[in-house]
Amino acid sequence: MKIVPINTVEKKKVNMEGASGAWKQIPLGSKDGAPVYSLRVFTVEPGGHTPFHSHPYEHMNYIIEGVGALVNASGEENPVKPGDFAIVEPDEKHQYRNKGNKPFVIICGVPKEFE
Repeated sequence: MKIVPINTVEKKKVNMEGASGAWKQIPLGSKDGAPVYSLRVFTVEPGGHTPFHSHPYEHMNYIIEGVGALVNASGEENPVKPGDFAIVEPDEKHQYRNKGNKPFVIICGVPKEFE
């Protein structure tokens, strides 16, 4: 068993092309002996966004705080708010955007080999 306070986890800037004002933390993953999944926490600053991208694995998201949008392949913005869950299918192009004036924070679960 392991408990990790999020404020003790290093926050790293997302350096992927197309990202702006996005930060990533990995509170639980392969380094913790997780056998299947890794949990990542993304914080997106006001006006910021994750890259508009796709990857060969699904990820499941839970919105912790802030107001945002999950953008689909055709550029449509789907509003998300705290308490919402979202799944992005493998190879589905997507992007998260902060639509508010406070940090937008989500939990993102992925297979551990893609943390």
